[in-house]
Amino acid sequence: MIEFEGLPELVDPVLIAAFEGWNDAGEASSGVLAHLESEWKATPLVELDPEDYYDFQVTRPVVELGDGVTRSIVWPTTRLLLARPPGAKRDVVLLRGIEPNMRWRSFCAEIVGLCHDLGIELAVLLGALLNDSPHTRPVPITGSVSDPGMARALNLELTKYEGPTGIVGVLQHTLGTAGVQAVSLWASVPHYVAQPPNPKATLALLRRIEDMLDIPMPYGDLAEEARAWEHGVDELAAQDSEVAEYVRELEERKDAAELPEASGDAIAAEFERYLRRRDRGTDR
Repeated sequence: MIEFEGLPELVDPVLIAAFEGWNDAGEASSGVLAHLESEWKATPLVELDPEDYYDFQVTRPVVELGDGVTRSIVWPTTRLLLARPPGAKRDVVLLRGIEPNMRWRSFCAEIVGLCHDLGIELAVLLGALLNDSPHTRPVPITGSVSDPGMARALNLELTKYEGPTGIVGVLQHTLGTAGVQAVSLWASVPHYVAQPPNPKATLALLRRIEDMLDIPMPYGDLAEEARAWEHGVDELAAQDSEVAEYVRELEERKDAAELPEASGDAIAAEFERYLRRRDRGTDR
């Protein structure tokens, strides 16, 4: 583990984490971390030693040219960064990494130790999965919690998934067992348009994080990018009658299954979010 200038004293910190790889359909969840790191100008805290957790023949290092001539190596790893969001009453630690290739239990134990050292008592883990949700409808966000009482407090639709899991599931379980409250939020990405990026899913995750933590999220240009993405997929679907018909079937299925009260809840949540951002002067 490599520390940058030691570990500072933080104010009621919360962890937001995402990993590239199996847990990251359309790069929607890692896109949240990249966006927040840039918008909040997060500073490095800790970098895990890549020798401990990565097989470099599977997850290879990358060569970069710094000045067009000098080469440098960027090693695959996991980093923790500190952000102090404007208008927030708490600090945010961003955990941005690549799903490790090995020693998952040791990896998670190291993350738990860092959370204890930094005073983190709540972690929000992000993921994205391929699903049969239509791109024209709001992005479904499901989740799981380490404490059953949290689901009711957060008004979170719990996933009923059983099966193989990734590092997000393992880390959430390890955090919960160690006494750190952990919530995972999963965005559904249409399987027929899985290529990254997916700004609409990234934006949906950001909005859900804002609702949950009451920390103003910097949307930047994401809303405009999400509209452009949806318009682009509309145009692609229009060029293929089979895809267009399939999308219509998904829309009908989604609309038939959507309960009226669920739509009302979504409208109410969006209005409450608008009022909060207006009061803070952050609405865009």
